[in-house]
Amino acid sequence: MQVAHIALWTNNLEDACAFWREHFNAHIGEAYHSKRREGFISHFVTLASGPALELMTLPGLVDKPAREDNRTGWAHIAISLGSVEAVDKLVASLKPLGALVHEARWTGDGFYEAVIADPDGNLIEITS
Repeated sequence: MQVAHIALWTNNLEDACAFWREHFNAHIGEAYHSKRREGFISHFVTLASGPALELMTLPGLVDKPAREDNRTGWAHIAISLGSVEAVDKLVASLKPLGALVHEARWTGDGFYEAVIADPDGNLIEITS
């Protein structure tokens, strides 16, 4: 059994796709326009390996602050970049954009990681 894909709602599909393309070198698939659900559009986003992301939008989505502590739902998605240097490089490029949530650090269980946020505030843990 494996995770096929992870779906994320977004109010700005273009910004969300650009974020994944620019910072993770993701491939953005063709837009899917639903014939059953008016205004629904999605793109599948693939990284080098692992499950795909489906970025989805629909008119009238309600913004819910995702960066608040102590909330229910998914906590974050974790992406391994392969090295400490890759984590530091991505942190350096995202910090001026205000996307850095927690600086890179070694965790008690031996991981080197930082936490960033996508344009909708969804948390992404980047690890070595």
